[in-house]
Amino acid sequence: MTRSAPNSSIEVAIVGAGVIGLSIAWRLAQRGARVTVFERDAAGQGASHAAAGMLAASAEVEPGEEPLFALNCASKALWADFATELEAASGQSVDLRREGTLVVALTADDRARLQHHVAFQRGLGLSPEWLNAVEARRREPHLSPGLSGAVFSPDDHQVDNRKVVAALRVAAERAGAVLREHTRVEHILVEGGRATGVVVSGYPHRADTVVLAAGAWSRAIEGLCLPPPVRPVKGQMLALRMDTRAPLLRHVVWAPGAYLVPRHDGRLLVGATVEEKGFDPHLTAGAQLALLQAGWRALPGIEELPIDEAWVGFRPGSRDDAPILGSGPLAGLVFATGHYRNGILLTPITARAIVALILDGHADPLIAPFVIDRFPRAAAAE
Repeated sequence: MTRSAPNSSIEVAIVGAGVIGLSIAWRLAQRGARVTVFERDAAGQGASHAAAGMLAASAEVEPGEEPLFALNCASKALWADFATELEAASGQSVDLRREGTLVVALTADDRARLQHHVAFQRGLGLSPEWLNAVEARRREPHLSPGLSGAVFSPDDHQVDNRKVVAALRVAAERAGAVLREHTRVEHILVEGGRATGVVVSGYPHRADTVVLAAGAWSRAIEGLCLPPPVRPVKGQMLALRMDTRAPLLRHVVWAPGAYLVPRHDGRLLVGATVEEKGFDPHLTAGAQLALLQAGWRALPGIEELPIDEAWVGFRPGSRDDAPILGSGPLAGLVFATGHYRNGILLTPITARAIVALILDGHADPLIAPFVIDRFPRAAAAE
C-alpha cells in the first residue's frame, strides 16, 4: 500500500484525466504532492471509457514485443492489490473478474495459427492450456458447435474500465488532487530550458513537474520541443444485453475478427475495429456488421440479444504501438502516453513508475525501453 511522505512542497500538473492521468494523480496525492489534473472534456470519457477492460498480457503477446510483454506482466501482477486498494479508497467496485480468457479457433487454419501461438507463449514461460472443441464447449456451452479448438489463458482477466475511471476520480479527489474538467491546456510553459507549468485560458499554472497523459490528444499540446509521436487509432464497439440470470458467456472470448467481454450487469461487449481514420467520430454500418458477424460465428446465440449501445473510441497509438513513459529532453516534463490497446492493463505499473520518477528520482528499469528518445527526432516531430 502506498503511504504518505513529506512531498507537500511539490506541485504537479497533469494533462489528461483518463485512467493514466487519474491513477498518477491518486498515487501522487497519496504521498502528499499537490496535484492538479486538467482535462479538455469530461474526466475519463476518452479511450478509458471506450475500452473493454481486458487484462490480457498473455493472449495478446506477439513476437518482438518482449519488453512490452514484461511491462504488461508486471502490471497485471499488480492489478489484484491495486483493485482492492482502489475500491477501499473510493468505496466503489471495479468488478475485477478472474475467470480467465478463451481464444477460440473456428477453422482448421485458425487452429494451426493458434497452436503456433501457443508454442510461442510457452517459449515465454506461459502456461496456456489447449482445449479440444468438447472441452471448450464444456466451459462455455453456447460457443459454436463447429468450434475447432481453443486456448485457455487462466491469468488473463478483465475489469470494468468505466467503473475503474469512476473509482479513480473519487480516490484521487479524496486524496487531495484537484480536477479541472472542460479545461484545455493551451501549451506547456517553458522557462530556462525546463517545463514550469501549463497555460490555461491565457493564464499560467505553475508546477514543478508536468505530466503529459493526454492520450490520443498528446501531440496537440503546444510548447513541446519533442512532440510525442502519438496518433488516434479509431475503434468501434458495441454492447449487447444478456439475461443476467442466464448469461450466454462467462469468460472473455477472443475469436477471429472480434472479442466478447461479458459484464456482471448483463452487458456483452463486442469489439473492436482498428481504423487509421484520425478523429473520425462516426459509427459505420460496415464496421458494426463485421463485429456482429465475427461475434455470431463464435457465439451464435447473440443474434437474439438486443443492442444496448454502440460507440467509437480513439486509442493513443505511438509509432511502435508501445507506450511512451518517463522523462524526455525537456526537464520537468514527464510522458505517460501512447498506451494504445493496453491503457487499462498498464494503469498500475504506469502510476507506480511515474510517481517513483517524480518523487524519488527513481527510473524503473521496466520503463527504460519506452522513453521518448527511442524515436528519431525527425520522426517524432512528424
